[in-house]
Amino acid sequence: MLRPVRDSDLPDVLALNAANVEMLAPMDADRFATLRSWSDRFSVIEAGGSFAGFVVTFAPGSDYDSENYRWFSERYDDFYYLDRVVLLPEVRRLGLGTRAYTELERLAAAHGRMALEVNLVPRNDVSLGFHAHRGYVEVGRLGDDDHLVSLMVKELG
Repeated sequence: MLRPVRDSDLPDVLALNAANVEMLAPMDADRFATLRSWSDRFSVIEAGGSFAGFVVTFAPGSDYDSENYRWFSERYDDFYYLDRVVLLPEVRRLGLGTRAYTELERLAAAHGRMALEVNLVPRNDVSLGFHAHRGYVEVGRLGDDDHLVSLMVKELG
């Protein structure tokens, strides 16, 4: 279900990221390469052998330049950071996100917690509900009236 991203996945990753850019951050081919080099995992989610989405995670000590990642770095000695997870619309609500999170939380357990952010402005109610159901709690907020995120952590042991 999760496999390492390949160069051949670039068009699918960029198109899916662009379709969801208001909930994510922009990504072009150069940013794809940079994120891939900094990430702990840059993986494709597959369904039936086909591209269905992707996830990007970072371990502590990464050079990742995200303000959100840096916020966690300043407050936690150890954490596993989920930067983005996105699925094609036609495969949402089929359990792929749940399975991906189960795998990622298993990896994050070695760090004691998984950290991430969810948009409050623009509001992502589906994601907020999903994360609350999985036990994530808000530990801070970053942003302004145009873009505000809830910084969330799930303690793992």
